[in-house]
Amino acid sequence: MDCIFCEIKSDVYENDSFIVVKDINPKAEIHFLIIPKKHIESISHLEPEDKDLMGKMMLIAQKVAKDKGIESYNLQINVGRKAGQVIDHIHMHLLSGKKLCH
Repeated sequence: MDCIFCEIKSDVYENDSFIVVKDINPKAEIHFLIIPKKHIESISHLEPEDKDLMGKMMLIAQKVAKDKGIESYNLQINVGRKAGQVIDHIHMHLLSGKKLCH
């Protein structure tokens, strides 16, 4: 399996279960990707035992925002190519700043 997210190194935050990186093609002034180390292709591939992982992903977003002094932000998870998912590894976008598009 060739998955760039399974090989990527963190440049923002890391713990035993997640890495956070700056998006290389940002859609906002601040654009981080929160990536679980466990390889799951998308929301469509979640199993019941992944519920804690998804809850922790939300808490990582909260921590990174707080640590970076970000008060307002959007969280986004794309599912499938037509919705904008480019990498087949579940991840959450944390977006904030002037370039933010709705």
